[in-house]
Amino acid sequence: MSDIFSEVDDEVRRERLQQLWDKYSLYIIAVAVLIVAGIGGWRGYEYWVAQKAAVAGAAFESAITLSEQGKHAEAQAAFAKVATEAPQGYAVLARFRAAAELAQVKTEDAVKAYDALAADNSLGSNWQDLAALRAGLLLVDSAPFADLRTRLEPLTEPTRVYRHSARELLALSAWRAGDAAAARRYVNQIASDAETPPGARTRIEALSALLAADGKS
Repeated sequence: MSDIFSEVDDEVRRERLQQLWDKYSLYIIAVAVLIVAGIGGWRGYEYWVAQKAAVAGAAFESAITLSEQGKHAEAQAAFAKVATEAPQGYAVLARFRAAAELAQVKTEDAVKAYDALAADNSLGSNWQDLAALRAGLLLVDSAPFADLRTRLEPLTEPTRVYRHSARELLALSAWRAGDAAAARRYVNQIASDAETPPGARTRIEALSALLAADGKS
């Protein structure tokens, strides 16, 4: 008797499952198709990204080769092309390298390129600070101290990544301009910062000696 009831229960379950399938089968199939299509689309996107990165990497390496051969104009053009066509990571690196190549042939244009990078908020503060520092490095021998201070003073704040280099450039520029007070201020900032690299400390000690020798300590 129990076998009969069991068979009836099985039949009822089958009927209910059939009813559910008849009612929702289209939805179930549609969801399954969407899942498969989504996975396939994501795999295709990953492949496309990888291929684009590979092409950009090869173009970047070719531009580096031109730079190493001393063909700076050609290298600058090649890096500029990578910057417009490559994914974000390569594009940013290529913009910096293009500016560096410009510095080999025309400092003024290189400074403008670095200034454009420093003003690009999409890069993030660290990249922007690096661009500002590179421009300052090109100008430290020629620009007035006031100009360099306008450019680099924000980078000297305690939380900025490139503060050590910015302070060092400003100390040197102030000393060359005969502004002993400003030079000493940056020297003290460098000396009192526990995270100042050893190389910067050594160089700033030499500048301190020059200030003392000039009677400007």
